[in-house]
Amino acid sequence: MRVIVTGGAGFIGSAVCRHFIQDLKYDVVVLDKLTYAGNLASLAEIASNPHYAFEQHDICDADAVGRIFAKYRPDAVVHLAAESHVDRSISGSDVFVKTNVNGTFTLLEAARHYLAQNEGFERFRFVHVSTDEVYGSLDDEGLFTETTSYDPSSPYSATKAASDHLAKAWHRTYGLPVIVSNCSNNYGPYHFPEKLIPLIVLNALDRKPLPVYGDGSNIRDWLFVEDHARALGMILEKGRPGETYNIGGRNERRNIDVVRQICTLMDRYRPGPASHHDLITYVADRPGHDRRYAIDANKLEQELGWRAHETFETGIEKTVRWYLDRSDWWKPLRDGVYGGSRLGLLKA
Repeated sequence: MRVIVTGGAGFIGSAVCRHFIQDLKYDVVVLDKLTYAGNLASLAEIASNPHYAFEQHDICDADAVGRIFAKYRPDAVVHLAAESHVDRSISGSDVFVKTNVNGTFTLLEAARHYLAQNEGFERFRFVHVSTDEVYGSLDDEGLFTETTSYDPSSPYSATKAASDHLAKAWHRTYGLPVIVSNCSNNYGPYHFPEKLIPLIVLNALDRKPLPVYGDGSNIRDWLFVEDHARALGMILEKGRPGETYNIGGRNERRNIDVVRQICTLMDRYRPGPASHHDLITYVADRPGHDRRYAIDANKLEQELGWRAHETFETGIEKTVRWYLDRSDWWKPLRDGVYGGSRLGLLKA
């Protein structure tokens, strides 16, 4: 199996690449533009593996994408390349439209033309990786299912919803063997430190304020990134074209409780003159902040046999300890790319 993984130098993408090469023994071609969130250091442990190849290109570059299909003749594409941070989409939505919508269109068309030139290539799959944020916000009850209506709230989720619709349309109109996945919030090692969990860990380590939006009662369903990588491997191998699979860890937590759990772990592993809980600081909420996300993963669990290995308690401890041990990975990012300042403030 030879797989093109777009966005393979990113957080989820690098976990997928490590799993595909080390556990599934696939040949992997990483296609990544290496934006601020792409980091080849996340792929260092597989970079010398003969099953690994890297191509630095923008997924919006149709000529480059076409050449990569022709050069590597993939059996599958796992499409993860995306601008993904909601806060950044609020203050700079244009790049989200270009990458998430136009980039997905470019990849779908490249795959369609590739298959047209290779008739009878029955094993080919295009796995389009998306988010539960396309479904909008839940009240206190209920779960997102594969048939939940789309109701995106942010520029980020709106562009991901658009790319989902494109992927499904290319299956229905052109017969492209597309499978769509929608996952809940990921966390784990190699997570760029703009997102909640790594930001809180690193701010706590530096004894800086720990910002919590609003009253901290917004709820997210947390999925350990390595569990997500395994799920995508199963979807690629056994998923049915035209289907959607929701991926969730069944780990709903209020944001404030996530922050408090990190503080408790930091007090254990990096005790100081005062508790890290004292650093918690409530800040103005972001616009359009969805109240609650929660995934019903029954279809994936029953049809393909996937189960999350990590609970939130085991996963968050592994994550905190990883950041404490791996300053070699995050310090260059913290010092030179993103230092932890507030993002997503509205511009006139």
